[in-house]
Amino acid sequence: MKRIYTIDITRGLVMIIMALDHVRDLLHTTAFTQDPTDLRTTTTALFLTRWVTHLCAPSFVFLSGTSAYLTFKSQNNLTQTRQFLLSRGLWLMFLEITIVNFAFWFDLQFRTIILQVIFAIGVGFVALSFLLKIPVKTLGIIAALLIVLHGLTFFVPIPKDQAAAIGWSFLFRTNVFPLSPNFVLGTLYPVVPWFGIMLAGFSFGAVLQKPTRRTWLWRASFMALGLFVIVRFLNYYGDPSLWSKQSSDWFTVLSFINVSKYPPSLLYTLLMLGLMFAILALGDVQPNVLTELLATYGRVPLFYYLLHWYLIHLLMFGMVFWQGFTWKDIPIGPFSFGRPPKSGVELPIVYLVWGGVVLALYPLCRWYAHYKAAHKDKKWLSYL
Repeated sequence: MKRIYTIDITRGLVMIIMALDHVRDLLHTTAFTQDPTDLRTTTTALFLTRWVTHLCAPSFVFLSGTSAYLTFKSQNNLTQTRQFLLSRGLWLMFLEITIVNFAFWFDLQFRTIILQVIFAIGVGFVALSFLLKIPVKTLGIIAALLIVLHGLTFFVPIPKDQAAAIGWSFLFRTNVFPLSPNFVLGTLYPVVPWFGIMLAGFSFGAVLQKPTRRTWLWRASFMALGLFVIVRFLNYYGDPSLWSKQSSDWFTVLSFINVSKYPPSLLYTLLMLGLMFAILALGDVQPNVLTELLATYGRVPLFYYLLHWYLIHLLMFGMVFWQGFTWKDIPIGPFSFGRPPKSGVELPIVYLVWGGVVLALYPLCRWYAHYKAAHKDKKWLSYL
């Protein structure tokens, strides 16, 4: 399959942005005590630091669906593509529960299991493997229905029975379940709305094969952003958090764009995919120094994802000990990153560390991208 350059560029950009959020999560002074999008307590800089990273997950999931479509068309073999999606999906689910969750918590007892974006993509691939016979236009309609109608599930109360509540949340609702004093399960990325986004990406794959794709991408961007503005202005449906007039015009604007990621609302999806389409259109250019740098990260997304979490977590421990804390001060238990409450750095340092993390991973990503390209016969490389 011939790679589509703008996909690598866009994926690389959103993955670089993603690292900013994770550095903030683990290192910023108020990361454990303050919601950066709470307009009552946040600052513009902190709000935008969090808000810009909303772009990452939907872009990653959407483009995973697009890549699945391109693989399907290039192989032109239903059985082979189904086996690949099924095996890759199961592998991603296993990675999330093991390698990725250990990177989050550094806890050998695995007292916290959080199902996030890698798990959602894995489940999506498994589900998609059984839908390949359905016409793409039909899948596109299903995707639109899942994205538009998912908000209705907020009117359905979560079951009181714990097992049923876990099942409901796994499908539709972000939730955290303390199952015992020593184990917590989190359904941060409920599979149905995120699968809607993946199906949308799969259905959109044909557009990226068109010679006029840049025009189509701009149209998609204007349509998604236009719908966002209209539906958001009505302030009735599309997001559980309504916008409201704030103490200043600027904070009212922030309220307008302050959409819900957990789970992804209709307005969140329209806004972020609209921005993603614009980035895809802007990235549909001849290679240059900047695009090559971005594409390097985008060619090895899972490799980068795993490395960046481990590096950031190790840097967090370095910060903790540099600030004078000892092993005795490290909190241990469910939902603990292992950072003492009074540790942390301010936002400018977060940005410096973020830049260092991205630059430090570039040589490794470049090496691995070249290695994969030179060893296409090694099928296991397609799983990392």
